[in-house]
Amino acid sequence: MKQGTGIAASLAAVVSSVATISCCLPLGFAAALGAGVSSAFFTALRPWLLGVSLALLGLGFWQQHRTKQCAVRGRWIANLLLWAAVVVVAGMIFFPQQVAGLIADFSARSGQ
Repeated sequence: MKQGTGIAASLAAVVSSVATISCCLPLGFAAALGAGVSSAFFTALRPWLLGVSLALLGLGFWQQHRTKQCAVRGRWIANLLLWAAVVVVAGMIFFPQQVAGLIADFSARSGQ
């Protein structure tokens, strides 16, 4: 039988000890921990997610082009939302730090 290094057991012990005091921790700490973990995860996926965003924008423009061929009502709302999505995605591509700062400022003001 192969002997383990004990890393998994050590990590499980740390996680279980933190879980025992999780009822006493403030929710802000748990939210910050969750945001940090998700940030590390999504940072690695950022190029793929931006690529998916661009592909979906392309699909949206293709669908808008197809609806011009049909008599579909309410196209102006879809067109407005599509261009708003273009602005948001372009902002995330070209100015990611500024967008993150705006979101942080907005969430700090709304939490007061």
